Amino acid sequence: MKMFHEMIESGITVSSSTYRTVLGGLCRNSCEDEVITLFQILGAMNVKLDIAILNTMINAMFKVQRREEANDLFAAVSASGLVPNASTYGVMIKNLLREGSVEKAENMFSLMENSGCAPDSRLINDIIRISLEKGEIVKAGNYMSKVDGRSISLEARTTSLLIRLFSSEGKYRGQINLLPVKYQCFDGFS
Repeated sequence: MKMFHEMIESGITVSSSTYRTVLGGLCRNSCEDEVITLFQILGAMNVKLDIAILNTMINAMFKVQRREEANDLFAAVSASGLVPNASTYGVMIKNLLREGSVEKAENMFSLMENSGCAPDSRLINDIIRISLEKGEIVKAGNYMSKVDGRSISLEARTTSLLIRLFSSEGKYRGQINLLPVKYQCFDGFS
């Protein structure tokens, strides 16, 4: 941040990629308030925003419980002439799921697919894990069935979670039949 401020103070033109890097770094270090302040400064300076900056900001808004503003930023993506990408939809879906807005997350997933953005393996696995952790076994099973026929596979973290939750001592052992048959093999692991 010191170097960034020195750049600004010395009159060096800062590129969008530099702003994106600083905003991303602040987010990764849980400095969401600083991210929001910098974003407001960028708006006042009329800096041309790109989709990666907006994705970072949407995620930061969710992290500080400013859901309305995150939704407004998502709505502003198209209004500003940008096109939501898979990362944009992924940020929205994962945060909606984390806060328990399952129906809105499902609608966002449909919107993503209808817009031609294909979900990647990471997003599908994140959705499955979040759903399982929240006890949404049927929802997790629905997304697990989306893995079939695509070049998507379950990640090690997802498989470990399945084993832990559906093993002989797992808390969802009795609900394993809600998963697609292909994944009911996790029954009996311990």
